[in-house]
Amino acid sequence: MNDVVAQEKVIDINSSEYYINRELSHLQFNIRVLEQALDENHPLLDRLFFLCIFSKNLDEFYEVRVANLTRQLAYAREQAGADGMHPQQVLSAIHSLCSATVERQYTILNDTILPALAKENINFLRRADWTEDQRAWVRAYFEDSIQPLVSPIGLDPSHPFPRLVNKSLNFIVALEGKDAFGRETGLAIIPAPRSLPRIIRFPDELCKKGGDNFVFLSSMIHEFADDLFPGMTVKGCYQFRVTRNADLEIDHEDTADLASALEDELHSRNFGEEMRLEVADNCPEELAQFLLKKFGLQNNDLYKVNGPVNLGRMMEVVGQINRPDLQYTPFTPGLPKHINFKKSIFESIRDKDTLLLHPFESFTPVVDLLREAAKDPNVRAIKQTLYRTGAKSEIVNALVDAARSGKEVTVVIELRARFDEEENLYLANRLQEAGAVVVYGVVGYKTHSKMMLIVRKEGDKYKRYVHLGTGNYHAGNARVYTDYSFLTSDDSIGEDVHKVFQQLTGMGEALRIKKIFHAPFTLHKKLIELIDRERMNAEAGKEALIRLKTNGLTEPKVIRALYKASQAGVKVDLIVRGMCCLRPGMPGVSDNIRVRSIIGRFLEHSRVFYFYNTGKDEIYAASADLMERNLLNRVETAFPIENSKLKERMKSELEVYMLDNCQAWDLQPDGTYVRATPADDEPTVKAQSILLESLAASVS
Repeated sequence: MNDVVAQEKVIDINSSEYYINRELSHLQFNIRVLEQALDENHPLLDRLFFLCIFSKNLDEFYEVRVANLTRQLAYAREQAGADGMHPQQVLSAIHSLCSATVERQYTILNDTILPALAKENINFLRRADWTEDQRAWVRAYFEDSIQPLVSPIGLDPSHPFPRLVNKSLNFIVALEGKDAFGRETGLAIIPAPRSLPRIIRFPDELCKKGGDNFVFLSSMIHEFADDLFPGMTVKGCYQFRVTRNADLEIDHEDTADLASALEDELHSRNFGEEMRLEVADNCPEELAQFLLKKFGLQNNDLYKVNGPVNLGRMMEVVGQINRPDLQYTPFTPGLPKHINFKKSIFESIRDKDTLLLHPFESFTPVVDLLREAAKDPNVRAIKQTLYRTGAKSEIVNALVDAARSGKEVTVVIELRARFDEEENLYLANRLQEAGAVVVYGVVGYKTHSKMMLIVRKEGDKYKRYVHLGTGNYHAGNARVYTDYSFLTSDDSIGEDVHKVFQQLTGMGEALRIKKIFHAPFTLHKKLIELIDRERMNAEAGKEALIRLKTNGLTEPKVIRALYKASQAGVKVDLIVRGMCCLRPGMPGVSDNIRVRSIIGRFLEHSRVFYFYNTGKDEIYAASADLMERNLLNRVETAFPIENSKLKERMKSELEVYMLDNCQAWDLQPDGTYVRATPADDEPTVKAQSILLESLAASVS
């Protein structure tokens, strides 16, 4: 045999062929979300909810990710990732994928979801279907609630095309005739009042067949648009909206006060550069082209849709429909047996470390710990990070109470939590007014770590109590996001958390930390060391296993380390909800790597890193995803779970996710996903349902 032919192919794991583009992988996640709208295992109203979530996700994708790519092109700062694709190539691929997917979304809405809702007597009534009484009611609503707020804008030299707010509902109107001043430009814009709901419920007495009946605000404006232009004829009225760049840009070097700079920038979010135009599919081509020209967009940026352009707003109706039979059965989150309301939560944590998996287990112990700390005279100090918390947060209420009672309260608030900046500014002001010390982390590094430290005087010593989590201090999110909470009084972890807070609030060299890995200092390096240790164990003929659960995997060095581990024979199981740039199943590179995404009732959000370590299991929970921003440009923590029972529990929960054959999607080498289905002789396994059944109690 020819030596050249016999020679094995030299594999370069840096080659772009072994990496998936981050943005296209992100879109694949959104497509998996959209597919839930067709899954009859979900209750009908939840399927509608998934359809709306897809819209909201796609909005943010354009506001941030497409905006970033466009900015790179505009300023000649194109950067190819490990996948080798340049921004223009990525934008072209995004357009192709989004065009097909958005068309599919509206097909699902019109052909599946709306007919299914109608069968349940939940109706979105079109103008042609209104009865005379309904039409009279709509006219009254239009005259009383819409017309007084609308400011139609005729387009002429003294009325230039208006600067329209990001994602606002608008109408372009074709007119015929002259107005009172003799003008006949033929075009006008109607911005829909932002203060009005986009979907309005018909009064029950107007609907003889009963049920839940709704009308779109856009239908009302379409029907009575003539009333806004007296003496003129409306030849056509077509809804549209524009999506803008909504990513705030702060120059840290020239910013003396981050809070003030953010306040100045928040207003500009509504008027950033145009990224996408959506118009009704019956809009004449010349009007669509007119809008594209006014927004400085190209044909690739245009989406003609068969339905409401602001489809995400249909989410509003879910809360207006009292149909528990069309939604998931409510449940009561569970509680570990050793935590009860008969003894101090400090005593419970001293007795043993506590691990909670939300939403299956209650977030209440975390809130109760802070509440009790606020009232306990022996508590001297509280330190906490806040990223996304909520305007009516019980966590913030407890911190305010603690500060007012004279305790030393220090809060690190990340003002730059995207789309929560305004709310976080409000929380910061509220805490400062109560007497808390508020800092905004470290310039250039988002504080994404979830930490709470309580210092309590016990006898003649101070005792530290700690909460570390994979999710935010947001009680609402804890009902729908899967996240771990860890409560401990371990002295070493308490000291580590204390040192991390010192770094966040003070200045000085990086301090030596014993148990916790923290970005941007040790987490990235340590993860690669742990992956390499499994690789070396496999090379030595020992059993080796890595299981990582994360929301995103994009960091090239981590991916290369996993490739090397796979090549050495390490079994690598990856549970990656969203973006994944690693290609599994590539011959000679990732044969031993399996990647799956779980999409179900709850949003998978927990981050867990497991290493077999020749039978001496090591397992960590973390605030960080396996992405460049988390590992290199943020303040993050990964904390060890050392209690043997808790480790076994987390291992079994990871195993359930790997066995899921109903809500799991397996990543293919080409970057697409295939939904897992049980074989004929195989029992169905739904990870979230199993965890819900074992950790929580359903209620009727």
